[in-house]
Amino acid sequence: MIHFVLLISRQGKVRLTKWYSPYSQKERTKVLRELSGVILTRGPKLCNFVEWRGYKVVYKRYASLYFCMCIDQDDNELEVLEIIHHYVEILDRYFGSL
Repeated sequence: MIHFVLLISRQGKVRLTKWYSPYSQKERTKVLRELSGVILTRGPKLCNFVEWRGYKVVYKRYASLYFCMCIDQDDNELEVLEIIHHYVEILDRYFGSL
């Protein structure tokens, strides 16, 4: 199950959020701060999966944006990478150049 989707720029600015699980505004702010710190500081050679608070966060960088999805521990990470890629292709077709 996908709990939330985040789009974060390389500078750490949040460009889009979609929450599928209930989080208060305070929790959302804390999640954004924690995950942007973790993901932005990781090296480019490291894998795109992060264990976080009992969940897995799968992310992929396209140009200057990080597309992140938080999933359950037992979900398939490679399938989520395919979902992210498909989502980026759809956005690229719709907006012309992502």
